Amino acid sequence: METTRFRSYAPDQLLLLPPDLREWLPPGHAAYFVLDVLGELDLSVIYASYDSSKGGRPGFDPRLMTGLLLYGYCQGLSSSRKIEKATYESVPFRVLSANQHPDHDTIAEFRRRHLSALSDLFLQVLHLCQRSGLVRLGHVALDGTKLRANASKHKAMSYGRIKEKLPGLEAQVAQLLAEAEAVDRAEDAEYGQGRRGDELPDELCFQQRRLEKIRQAKAALEAEAQAEAQRKSEAKSPGVEIPPEGPAEPAVPTDKAQRNFTDPDSRIMRDGATKSFEQSYNCQAAVDDRAQVIVAVHVTQKANDKQQVKPLIEQLKANLGKSKPRAISADAGYFSEDNVKYLESESIEPYVATGRQKHGAVEMAPRGRIPGGATVQERMARKLRTQKGKREYAKRKGIVEPVFGQIKEVRGLRRFLLRGLEAVQAEWSLICTTHNLLKLFRSGCYSPAT
Repeated sequence: METTRFRSYAPDQLLLLPPDLREWLPPGHAAYFVLDVLGELDLSVIYASYDSSKGGRPGFDPRLMTGLLLYGYCQGLSSSRKIEKATYESVPFRVLSANQHPDHDTIAEFRRRHLSALSDLFLQVLHLCQRSGLVRLGHVALDGTKLRANASKHKAMSYGRIKEKLPGLEAQVAQLLAEAEAVDRAEDAEYGQGRRGDELPDELCFQQRRLEKIRQAKAALEAEAQAEAQRKSEAKSPGVEIPPEGPAEPAVPTDKAQRNFTDPDSRIMRDGATKSFEQSYNCQAAVDDRAQVIVAVHVTQKANDKQQVKPLIEQLKANLGKSKPRAISADAGYFSEDNVKYLESESIEPYVATGRQKHGAVEMAPRGRIPGGATVQERMARKLRTQKGKREYAKRKGIVEPVFGQIKEVRGLRRFLLRGLEAVQAEWSLICTTHNLLKLFRSGCYSPAT
């Protein structure tokens, strides 16, 4: 009878691993690519923040830490704990860390300390993409996506609810204080002066903290309403000071205005994919049509996209040496007469939808001259019904929407790890940096500078 044969299996056998880390992964692996790119990135700002003159244990090389974060975000790993675990269990992470294992506190502290410098890597990687021919600025598409904040929507309270809850909570705290004082007096009379007098019951401490948070949220919402009213007033009469006839009445927030206690900078927004309302940020991106490289990024607390055209275009110009795209396309959320006029003043051909088109609807191409009295909106709607307009606007969906799909669906980056608008802006830049890094890797066009 023939004996069945298997491959040798000896899990207890000692193995002599290759001493060269470059032999641990197949040629052309993304980890090797990150190592090559690290050699070109300017990390001098990070290095300059360290001072070894005072002695102490040497820290991990910033190239190692930056490489771990870049590769981690490329793989959808933003958690410092998961990255630490990967340095033990994942060969690419072991290669990037040269078999060193910074703990999660060290990784988290490095990201927190150098968040601004890490977000600035977006520009450096964008220039590498440009040098490799992946950016041509022919047609750029704008779009936004809602990324969830690191906060629960159940930890938010509306201004109307705050007004409703505040008097009762203040009365409850006053009652608890009175009860605590009565207990103190009774215990002092029975046992003598044995207590300090500031030892508050747990319930009172909790309610006092809650009351303080609600008061802070109320004050913040009122301050935001006042600032918004001031902004609108200045926009109506720029450069003109009109003396008030009497004392100005303070602006009052609407009852629906909300404040989140975990991440006050985040806002309740409707997710376009799930149609649900979540605690989120509105993340903007301008994407070049050559290879879906992101050329400008921005994060806003506003769910509406109308105010985001100019910030994106101005950042695009700053990122690419004042270069401008030939054309811009954007969905109806970006349309306003001011936005169209701004793009035209920049010599950029705009293709911005003026409204939603019903699925399957067929619009006839316009004939004849444009009516002399046509508004900006009517002119744009007519332009998008022409053969060229349809062709140019149709590019938008294939340029920018796959980018958000690759970030959210493929890499699973649907929620921010950090809190606060400034930190979230930096993390969004880091997410977009690694998107461009992956585009550069997969293009095969990159070659290190000699």
